[in-house]
Amino acid sequence: MDGKTRQAEALRPGDRLRAFGQAHWLGFHALVLAAWAYLFAMQLPPETAAAARLFGPELWAAICTVEPGLAGAPTVFLMWAAMTAAMMAPSAAPAFATFDDLRVAQAASRGGFAALVAGYLAVWLGFAAAATAAQLALAGAGLISPAGESAAKWLTVFLLAAAGAWQLSAAKRACLRHCRRPLTVFVAHWQEGPTRLGLRLGLACLGCCWALMALAFVGGTMNLLWMGGAMVLMTLEKLPGPGPVLTLPLGLALLGAAGFVATAG
Repeated sequence: MDGKTRQAEALRPGDRLRAFGQAHWLGFHALVLAAWAYLFAMQLPPETAAAARLFGPELWAAICTVEPGLAGAPTVFLMWAAMTAAMMAPSAAPAFATFDDLRVAQAASRGGFAALVAGYLAVWLGFAAAATAAQLALAGAGLISPAGESAAKWLTVFLLAAAGAWQLSAAKRACLRHCRRPLTVFVAHWQEGPTRLGLRLGLACLGCCWALMALAFVGGTMNLLWMGGAMVLMTLEKLPGPGPVLTLPLGLALLGAAGFVATAG
């Protein structure tokens, strides 16, 4: 395994770029693009947005409770599942590429790559289920708007403060170490197989990003601009170069934003 690890580390950037054009990577890119396309298609139509401005949170609550089979839990879950695929799969692409380097070094198969991605996304589907329950509960209580934005000052403050505090926590730092050095994790647990490696990677990623993902209730769960910005931010934070420089200032900025919202107005 050590020799194959050294071979994987020695792969030239050009080799990795060529690998991105292979079938398993094309399937990965297709999954991400399909998730973004689905989110775009789910954007509120103009007539619904106009009704939301008139009726406020009550409209979203009514949609979720009156038609649960059409616009309730299943639809909200599909939205969150698409969000996790669109935002979190790209943020883990460097780790997936590391695993693919091992595949090129004949330590893994293309089927193993698919199992790794599936294990990773399974963790985030669990998060999507929890986020669905949270959104329906908040909507039923009138605490979020039809676009999924916080309609309560205290909720906004809580989410910002929780995300900021988590940024500064030891647990966050431990999870980031796994995300920034995936080769170490793969080598240490290689005997578990690609699916369990994907679960490990997904759990580390969840530990890094759950609080930032919860800020969707501040930026809006139907806000594509927020989704794109958050995806870029979480991807950069997982990189060994810019990541360590970004984590602390981001946490302080979120705490500062919580304080500003708490004292404003």
